[in-house]
Amino acid sequence: MSSASRKSLLQQPLNRRLDSVQKVERRGRASSSARQLNVSHDDAYTYALRVAYLHYLLQPKAKRKQFVPAPKPPTRAYTSRAVVLFNEFIPGNSTGNVKLPHGFRGPLEKRMTGVLMGTERLPGYTDSAVRRTFGEAYTAFTSAAFRKSIDKDRKIEPLLMIFFSAAEKACKATAADRPGDESWRLLIDRHVAMFVRLLSNILQGMGSDRDKPELMSRLRTLENKLLTNDQNLFVDTGQSDGTHIEVVVPLSYDVKDMHMVQVVARIFGLSNSDVQSHIDAQRPNWTEEAALKDLKSYQHRLNSNLSGALRSQDFDIEEAYQDWKKAEGPYLSQMILDILTAKPELAKTSSGSQPGLDKPLPTSPTSGYGEDQAYSDLSRALASPDSGLGLDHSLSFGSMSLDDTSSIRSVDEAHYTFIPPDPRAFLKTIVKYAMEFDAMHGDVTEEVGPFSKSTNELLTELCVYWRIPQFTRLVICLEVASGRFLDTLFTVLDLDTVFDLVKIPPPENKKPPRIYLYNESLGTIDRSQWTVHDFAVYQQTLNALHDALLRELYDTFMHCYEPKPPSVGPVLHVLQNQIYADPNFARKEQDMESYKAAMRDGLKAQAEIAYRGYLKAEIPESQEDWDFNHVVQLGKSVVKLCERIKKRYRSNPEVMGVNPLTILVETMFPSFEDDAHVIVKRIIEVAKERGEEFGSQDGFDLYKELVEIRRIHRSSLPDTPFTFDIEELLINFVWRWIENAEAFTDNLVENAIKQDQFQVRSLGEGHITLDSERHSFSIIDIFKSFNQTADQIFQLEWDNDVHHARFMTTLAKVFANGIAKYCEIVDTRFVKEMDTPRMNQEEAVTTTQTTQGKFMKYAKDAWNTKEKVEPFQFYSESLVKLNNIEYAMQELDKLERSMNVDACAAVLDKAEGPKKQLKRPTKYVFTIKIVEAEDLKACDPNGTSDPYVVLGDEYQKRLAKTRVIMRNLNPRWDESVDITVTSPINVVATIWDYDTFGDHDFVGRTSLKLDPKHFSDYLPREFWLDLDTQGTLLLRVSMEGERDDIQFFFGKAFRHLKRTERDMVRKITDKLTSHINASLSQEALRSLLGRGILQSAQILWKRQSKVPALTDVEIENALHSLFAYFNDNFAIMKQTLTEATMQAVMTRLWKEVLMAIESLVVPPLSDKPSSQKPLTERELEVVYKWLGMLFDFFNARDEDGEVLGVPAEVLKSPKYHELASLNFFYFESTEQLIHTSERMAAATAQRAQQAMTTQLSSGQNRLSAPASFGGFSGAAAGPSFASMGTIRRGKSIMMSRNLGTMRRAKEEKRKEAQADPNDDMILRILRMRSDAADYLKFRHRQKERQAAHAAAAMIVKQSASQGWNGGVGRGGVPRR
Repeated sequence: MSSASRKSLLQQPLNRRLDSVQKVERRGRASSSARQLNVSHDDAYTYALRVAYLHYLLQPKAKRKQFVPAPKPPTRAYTSRAVVLFNEFIPGNSTGNVKLPHGFRGPLEKRMTGVLMGTERLPGYTDSAVRRTFGEAYTAFTSAAFRKSIDKDRKIEPLLMIFFSAAEKACKATAADRPGDESWRLLIDRHVAMFVRLLSNILQGMGSDRDKPELMSRLRTLENKLLTNDQNLFVDTGQSDGTHIEVVVPLSYDVKDMHMVQVVARIFGLSNSDVQSHIDAQRPNWTEEAALKDLKSYQHRLNSNLSGALRSQDFDIEEAYQDWKKAEGPYLSQMILDILTAKPELAKTSSGSQPGLDKPLPTSPTSGYGEDQAYSDLSRALASPDSGLGLDHSLSFGSMSLDDTSSIRSVDEAHYTFIPPDPRAFLKTIVKYAMEFDAMHGDVTEEVGPFSKSTNELLTELCVYWRIPQFTRLVICLEVASGRFLDTLFTVLDLDTVFDLVKIPPPENKKPPRIYLYNESLGTIDRSQWTVHDFAVYQQTLNALHDALLRELYDTFMHCYEPKPPSVGPVLHVLQNQIYADPNFARKEQDMESYKAAMRDGLKAQAEIAYRGYLKAEIPESQEDWDFNHVVQLGKSVVKLCERIKKRYRSNPEVMGVNPLTILVETMFPSFEDDAHVIVKRIIEVAKERGEEFGSQDGFDLYKELVEIRRIHRSSLPDTPFTFDIEELLINFVWRWIENAEAFTDNLVENAIKQDQFQVRSLGEGHITLDSERHSFSIIDIFKSFNQTADQIFQLEWDNDVHHARFMTTLAKVFANGIAKYCEIVDTRFVKEMDTPRMNQEEAVTTTQTTQGKFMKYAKDAWNTKEKVEPFQFYSESLVKLNNIEYAMQELDKLERSMNVDACAAVLDKAEGPKKQLKRPTKYVFTIKIVEAEDLKACDPNGTSDPYVVLGDEYQKRLAKTRVIMRNLNPRWDESVDITVTSPINVVATIWDYDTFGDHDFVGRTSLKLDPKHFSDYLPREFWLDLDTQGTLLLRVSMEGERDDIQFFFGKAFRHLKRTERDMVRKITDKLTSHINASLSQEALRSLLGRGILQSAQILWKRQSKVPALTDVEIENALHSLFAYFNDNFAIMKQTLTEATMQAVMTRLWKEVLMAIESLVVPPLSDKPSSQKPLTERELEVVYKWLGMLFDFFNARDEDGEVLGVPAEVLKSPKYHELASLNFFYFESTEQLIHTSERMAAATAQRAQQAMTTQLSSGQNRLSAPASFGGFSGAAAGPSFASMGTIRRGKSIMMSRNLGTMRRAKEEKRKEAQADPNDDMILRILRMRSDAADYLKFRHRQKERQAAHAAAAMIVKQSASQGWNGGVGRGGVPRR
């Protein structure tokens, strides 16, 4: 566009377009002032037929091949030379050199058979005439007489002569139908020559070309002479009978040969005969000459800006008109050239102006034409060789003027033969009929948009001859499609197809039709190039379609809540991509807002209708018939509809700014929530009146549906709260389910144990049992039930953290009680199995021996003074029970993590706040650890006892019982028991001596009062209780408040498991302890060092000043029986125990070893002197070597250095380090030991004071005593006991709530023992020094004062911080 045109367009923005839209009169092509014509069916048909018929006239003429016979050749005489040549080259008497070789007849007959069968490999022998000749000769050759002759004489002459006679006979027969034709005689020589060639080839194949050169030479010469008349044996030399030439097929003027005319007939519903009659009647008028005259007239009006063609005022800007006009000139020239090419004689009449050219053109398109010679000069020019316009050359208009108006100067009005008065109106009408016809009968595979291929070709031809631009054609197509859509004859998809047709450029055509901008579309043609009328029509069409599409969208969208609604996608696609994306369409925001409001109101009404339908279908009319399932089904229907709407409109949540899901939720959910709340409450009320209860699963199903609805409600209506609290309404169903789970757990534990055989779950013989298969089904079933119970709550996804935390707390209590019950039953069975007497192998054999055999056995034992120690026969089911406990700890730890215990506790702390702090516990848990006893009364004849402790209350109810320590007056049990109390209780500890037969002997008794008030500081205490006979008993007591706390319950469960495991392991190790104590005793040590009386006498006799040192081998041999005993027992246990359990057993055995060595070296801790004597240097050296050897044994490694036993870091326990450090103080003087003890005591007191100061200043509330704090022995402790010893941090239940806290507590204990050395070992050494008795009493009183001071300071601090209100700590625990 030029700058001037652009400036004009900017100065007058679409004024002419708007004016043209507002005016009633619209510029037409025939006349700018003529109104739109109403084109009839017949008029549209006749003009479409004219163009289709003209297309038939101007199409390239077809050509065909025509046969022209050749002239008959002159008759000539033919003779054969074969006989003459035979006589000349092959004499009658053949010599030996020219005779055929022996056996020649066989290959000859075989090759001739191949010729007859068509399998001969040489070329030229497949011709039918040749095969016929060879057939005649084969018949003669295969006669018996000829075979005999040829085999005898082997002459070649008979072969040639017989073949010549056969060839003559066969060739003559082929010319029997052509009398007088002697040409067949030449074929004789040719066929004979081919026979001679075959003979030569056979001889060559037999190798005779070397043996008979003369014969081969004669045959080659004969072949060449015979080929004089025919040198090529492979090509037939017969003459052609004629030739073919191309000739032009004349026009038939029959409708069956007019494809486009047939298309017109189908569109307008006429038969071929009717159309044929119309064409026959108008053939004189519908001629090429009339078409040429139409083009000349159109070209004249185009150049003169006259009516009958588009003019300047039809365009918005002048530049667009000039571009169109400039493009029309070449198109018109090509069209005129096409006419002259089709009928060259018309060019002879157009070379100059003749008188006949002054005759005016017909005034009516339907009138006839006379004999017009106006173009005679043009015809002569085309025929003249000098003009260069012949048919064999490209036509040129250089010698003629297309601007010449002499032939049309008398035409006053634009009347044409092939062009209608209003081409646009006529094309629109034809497009209507064509679109309707193709919609009903079109072939989908050949459609071009809404038109078939044939229809599209017709419309293109109409636009070419009526000179309709491409944009006009496309606007008409869209206008007609819009009308059909408004009349509901087109769907939205059909309309979208039309839009694509008019807006997407067509495929590039290398030879496009002669239409202005044919390869463009409405989307690529600049609007300034359109006519004003087309632009106005296009805008009106878009507005009409917009209104219709909005109505279609509304009607379709109102069905969106139905199960299978119609899709709004096509309508939205057309609106968004075809209407709104068009720059010529302008939306009115005010109208769109009104439309959106109407859409919302309509959808709201439809949502109400849908909900009423669901309510009627799912909820019974009678309230007495209501059930939870009805609410669930109603909720499912609502949710299902919401999910369906959400899924359906996932990609486009809003339709024209309206969200159907939001409207559905806004309308349906409040109604459902109100109805559901009322219905559920009414159902519960009716159930209470009837005394019925609903199952928990019904409540869970209802909860899930309500929660799903609430989730959709919150996501769609974030600012609108849900109508009611679902959790508060349905919480009782969860509590009822938990109560049922608790009862089920009690029965499950008992039934699982009853049905369990406690055997390793082996897969058969030869299978290596894995650790995962070494526990039995009872514990698996129990924890499977625990996990399923917890998962049931997890799956609810209860949307109230406080409720969920309380659920988990109650479940933790259920699990803890179940585990406690399991541990109790399993431990009871385990103890019973372990205490069952075993017979060793020899005893089993003895029971089956005779009296004589038994006597021999006794005699043998009498001579054998060495006692053989047999391993203990552990039952497999007993060891499996221990594996079950270890498995339970691992599974409980997983369950603790899955239940997120710490988070639940934090939620309850935050929710309850001060209320929880003010809540006092109603139960307290006392943990009593029975540590050891000293100086017990000997009840057995051997001067020892087999003591065990029984704890009972003041009503003689047994609370606990320890294991039996065999043959020991200073036993150490290290067993703990938990006692739950609600008020003070007196605990009585009675020590008994175990006897295998008869009643057990009484050893001694003491008592202890457990009052929660006396343990309000929650510090652990140690009590040395004096027995009423002789000796003392050491008890360690700590207290915790029984809490309704999830961490507490898990800690309680873990403590049950850990104590059960410890008791089982200790029960196992007790079976081995006696041999450990015997191997590591004073007697064993003296036996090793003394070497008997004889060896001592020898030393004195020889007056040796030094006793010989023991070798390492001798020291190790002293432990040989112990190592063998360990190995035998370990082999039995490894068959059943898991790796972790086996390590626990070995670790406990190592502890027994350390305790045995410790008791060998020093007495237990006490404030009284001991009668035990210290070891000598030689004895202590042997003991430490034993310790090192035992360490290496338990830390066994393979060849690669991998640890097979207990890891070194486990073996190096605090007890091990204490024994290792004992060597530094053992032989020091009493004064030095006292000095070292005082220095270490001062340092310990200083660290304790600093820790207390830090703790008080930080306001910590610890649940157990800090490190190195002594017990509190105030008046409340009672007069019957005294406290003694340093107490480390107690193992509270809270510190045992999972394996992680247990590991951390154990590691802290180890670190504290290493970082805070004490003087306990020094005090134990001093007990063996008689001169240290006073210091022992002083040190004991000093520890009591330190512990009392620390406890008092803590109580004062807590009282001051609480205002002396007696507050309680976290979880109901009184603060310190």
